[in-house]
Amino acid sequence: MLVYPSVVDVSSSALRFLTQQLRQHRRTIGSRWQRLSAGRQALLTLAHLRTGHTYAQLAAGLGVGTATAYRYVTEAVELLAALVPGLADAVRTASVKAYLILDGTLLPIDRIAADRPFYSGKHKKHGMNVQVIAAPFGRLLWASPALPGAVHDIRAAREHGIVDALAQADFPCWADKGYRGAGGTVRTPRRGRWETLSADRKAVNRSHAKIRALVEQAVATLKSWRLLRKLRCSTTRTTKLVQAVLTLHLTRSE
Repeated sequence: MLVYPSVVDVSSSALRFLTQQLRQHRRTIGSRWQRLSAGRQALLTLAHLRTGHTYAQLAAGLGVGTATAYRYVTEAVELLAALVPGLADAVRTASVKAYLILDGTLLPIDRIAADRPFYSGKHKKHGMNVQVIAAPFGRLLWASPALPGAVHDIRAAREHGIVDALAQADFPCWADKGYRGAGGTVRTPRRGRWETLSADRKAVNRSHAKIRALVEQAVATLKSWRLLRKLRCSTTRTTKLVQAVLTLHLTRSE
């Protein structure tokens, strides 16, 4: 196996933050000598999340075993996931915004055709459904736990309590037609075929589309961590990975 130096496009502030969290965690559990320092463990984890490289590739680059790389990454991901803010916290943080944007995205997974619960008819592929809440200019504010890809967006939003949380806060939210019938403060495009809509309704839908389109920036922010573009791990780990990425993003944005 050839080993070569590489560059990871992650800010140094994210590396410092994760290193600090790992050092504190090691002191808390009374950890003594470890194969990698807290800084190297943080680098290993960020490289895995950002590039999607396998544990074997990362292990070779840092001179450790594959099992050790897996254990270090899992420990760091769970530590980051535990720090992620909840939905209620995100809504409170967004209280100074004029409105929010809600959308669902599919994180592709490595699954066979027989795994029907994970197959999204909308996207024509297997994956995990994650709900994303963004600020008016597309900044990622919150991402939900992952559900099987066959779950529709409106059902996912209800299961996560998003619709109720927004309604209780009396907070307007823009969403696409997949959320029609959600109720509360969720606003969706006007019904009807485009050719049969009145000029006023067409103007409303065009305005709605321009506002809602900015949520794609939040989705792109989530998927800039290339591991989430094609998950090859157990589906039970997806939520932890999403939460770890969200924690790193929010920390960098502060």
